[in-house]
Amino acid sequence: MNRQIRTAEDVLSLLDGLFTPEADRWTPRGADWWDRFYADRDRGVPFFVDKPDESLAGHLERGLLTGGRALDLGCGPGRNALHLASHGYEVDAVDLSPAALSWAEDRAADHATPPRFHQGDIFTVDLPHEQYDLIYDSGCLHHLPPHRRISYLALLARRLAPGGHFALTAFATGHGSELSDAEFYRRGRLEGGLAYTADDLRHLFADLEEVEIRPMRAQPAESPLFGVDFLLTGLFRRAR
Repeated sequence: MNRQIRTAEDVLSLLDGLFTPEADRWTPRGADWWDRFYADRDRGVPFFVDKPDESLAGHLERGLLTGGRALDLGCGPGRNALHLASHGYEVDAVDLSPAALSWAEDRAADHATPPRFHQGDIFTVDLPHEQYDLIYDSGCLHHLPPHRRISYLALLARRLAPGGHFALTAFATGHGSELSDAEFYRRGRLEGGLAYTADDLRHLFADLEEVEIRPMRAQPAESPLFGVDFLLTGLFRRAR
């Protein structure tokens, strides 16, 4: 017999175990999978380019984001973290994959004020600051199982400073899995990633003020920005 559940985290951990190893990509056990994913830097993966998200660049250009401390969740090879650092942010960037962070550090070698890169789980990693003026997520949320949205919202409540901004990109409908949350548990896998609608994001982040939700704008190959039409972008603000 096993009667170990006594906290909410115990329940979340039990639900983690209902998924196949494919769904472990967001946990510390997923580091090896992501290391293999990032091993070949010349692969034709869209977001391997050294370009920031067009939505993030637009927020900065329009003065919606104005500096301070930034936390980049699931930073990969560091393209958005480096862009934020070049715009005056003090950046902490987190990823599970040592291979991704090694690549990010190579890219940061010539930057005067590079981000600090941290290897670990976004929910438990040790960070130098309690709160951040900007939390940025380019493709992390849609790899989380539904129950871990609870952990994600708790992270935002703990880490996002009053008056701070939260921005993200996530799979849009038609490009990620549109199964119901319940069906993921029946199948025991995440089908490659969860799709979100604008209303899904509004509901999930209802405690934050919506600034903008829109499809990402596709960018031509020669653009200095990254943009693909299968992502949805959002920008939210926490009340002071």
